[in-house]
Amino acid sequence: MPAPAVDVLIRGAGPVGCALALALRRTALRVAVLDSSSPPPAFRPLALSYGSRLILERLGVWSGLEVTPIERIVVSQAGSFGRTRLDAADAGVTALGYLTEYARLLGALKSALAGTLTTDVPQARCIVHAEGAPQEIEGKRYAQDAVVALLQCEPPAAATAFERFTAEGPLALLPLAGRYALIWSMQPQRAERLACASDTQFLRELAAAAGSAIGRPIALEQRAVQALTLKVRRARVAGNEVYIGNAAQTLHPVAGQGLNLGLRDAWDLARTLTDAPDPGDPARLAGFAAQRRLDARATIHITDFLAAGFAGANPLVRAARGAALTALDIFPAPRRFFARRMIFGAQALP
Repeated sequence: MPAPAVDVLIRGAGPVGCALALALRRTALRVAVLDSSSPPPAFRPLALSYGSRLILERLGVWSGLEVTPIERIVVSQAGSFGRTRLDAADAGVTALGYLTEYARLLGALKSALAGTLTTDVPQARCIVHAEGAPQEIEGKRYAQDAVVALLQCEPPAAATAFERFTAEGPLALLPLAGRYALIWSMQPQRAERLACASDTQFLRELAAAAGSAIGRPIALEQRAVQALTLKVRRARVAGNEVYIGNAAQTLHPVAGQGLNLGLRDAWDLARTLTDAPDPGDPARLAGFAAQRRLDARATIHITDFLAAGFAGANPLVRAARGAALTALDIFPAPRRFFARRMIFGAQALP
């Protein structure tokens, strides 16, 4: 039987798969990335945590990437009391995160790979699945779709992001080069209607949901609707195959944790495979799965709670949410812990 052509085959040339390939570049492993992806969407905002910045710096792609820093996040709920503000100083970092576009990040990663991408499928000792959300897993369908758009306001966006919880779901406004990337979760019927509504009608309803925090919405472009699901693979490892990023867990976009979790997957897998005599050794891959379990489970549960637990119009639930936000605003220790947990994953745990 012929020897495998490569040591590691990464199936999927999205940001997570490309990040893994770059992280393995300094090892002795022969790596190939199977690139069968369709062209990226015209507009897809990505929130990168400060922890992801550190990973991308180590991969050598950060300095050329166009990003907008997020120095603070204001969290509130519509129609009730409760507000908190997270600042970069709470977490001891220069920025809580950064916003960029999917196409920009992917372009920077692919440019750095130079020759690793392939459209053939070579034999490999280890197969890494990073090809996106698994179609074979049904998962949980949220009672929400997300309307994604690029929004211009007066005054222009600066370095503050807004996360507002409405009765239908979370509304995120993230600064991007003077404008806001809008990710607005709502009932699917309303999302379908607003996707086709006039700009005037859309902006009127947005202003009612967002309140006065962002100023006056004046222009809108790049509207799209995204179905929201939670898909979690039961096992990350099967023999010499391992699953990372969206192939392992696909999350609701609230708090922007999906890609950041995937980049941590890629970074930890690269460290696991470095100097491995056999990168496809099931025991070694099982060790990686065990290492990632805490971070993945905690991030999945937090994201699911924010998506489902902070929706609804029940007065008692609203009061509880308001009390939680107020307490988070008053007490610095839990605020700092929450901020660092969103930035660094399980490493932020005591």
